[in-house]
Amino acid sequence: MMSLANWITTFRIILAPICVGILFWDIPGRDLLAATIFIIAGLTDGLDGYAARVRKEISTFGKSFDPLADKILIILTLVVLTNLGRVPAVAVWIIILREVMITVLRHFAGKKGLTVAASPWGKMKTFCQIVAVAAVMLGFSWSIYVLWAAVALTIWSGIDYLWHWKSAFTTKDNSKTI
Repeated sequence: MMSLANWITTFRIILAPICVGILFWDIPGRDLLAATIFIIAGLTDGLDGYAARVRKEISTFGKSFDPLADKILIILTLVVLTNLGRVPAVAVWIIILREVMITVLRHFAGKKGLTVAASPWGKMKTFCQIVAVAAVMLGFSWSIYVLWAAVALTIWSGIDYLWHWKSAFTTKDNSKTI
């Protein structure tokens, strides 16, 4: 039986294609509806982790799928917004490349028995990306500045992960968890 936290993570994954599908509809209030669904999905990011800790339901599924759910939600939405001409492609490519890089890092770290947990910079990056994407969907004039702040945090958090986890790419075996 799946835990509450894992249901919440799964719900976030399900909301992602619903959100972007709405962006293609030609209906009144489309952007507000899509942004509302996106914000709800974004709020579940903190909720699933909280539920897992409080209920002592931390699982392998949650550790793997929580970051994947974030990537699906944010990258899928950003790609669609780029396709609709609302977000610069270069910003999306930077975000995608960072996510691929960290996924590769986690893979190599896992092969060495290391667990790469989310860092404070990574959490700030995700929060800023969620705010930026919601602001873009809602058409706020300042949304582009938040988007570029999210891109800057994306770059910085990627550098931070690589710096702290460079041992994942070496041949020496270290067993530690952060």
